[in-house]
Amino acid sequence: MGDELRQVRAAAWKAHVAALRAGAVAKAASSRGQHDTAARQQELAGSYHALHATYRQRETVFAAVMADRVDWDAATRAQRHLAVAADAELRRRHPEQRFTPLRSAEPLPATQAQRDELTLTPGQPIPESGQWIKDLAAGHQAFADTLAERQSQTIPSQDPDYGNLGQAFPPWPGPAKNAILQPPKPEISPSPRVLKRAADRDADREASD
Repeated sequence: MGDELRQVRAAAWKAHVAALRAGAVAKAASSRGQHDTAARQQELAGSYHALHATYRQRETVFAAVMADRVDWDAATRAQRHLAVAADAELRRRHPEQRFTPLRSAEPLPATQAQRDELTLTPGQPIPESGQWIKDLAAGHQAFADTLAERQSQTIPSQDPDYGNLGQAFPPWPGPAKNAILQPPKPEISPSPRVLKRAADRDADREASD
């Protein structure tokens, strides 16, 4: 829902600016005694305010979907990486067999007709939100319940008196931030000239003693 979220946010901002502009024009026309113009502009400002409120409602739905997408990515990243690694290893061991490619379980993106529903016209009746938007709003709570249940699952211990062994599906820890360990660099052998100077210096010290 990233594209749809950007679309409604931009439309909400434009509707807000247009409402302010129409309100200012209505106030100026009223001060000049142009009451008809003032009434039309005031009505237009009210229409833009209604559009702004509608866009904000849809923005809330799409923002929740995007937040769920981030939570889903963090909660399933380890399992998805294991699945990709297992698939690659299976194909490496059996190159002669043909396996079905892995497919994403994410839902399909919105269609162009659904995106067209997000474009509203000032001065026209605001249509009710499409069923796909209502389904997204309802799915947000269902996803929150599923994620909470997944995060509450633990690995039981064989010893009933010990308790559990931690989360069954721990969140992805993220990339390590520690420095990468590197082998020590090989020592540089000194040249014969340096060795001779060091030996002469030691001999001079022994002679002085």
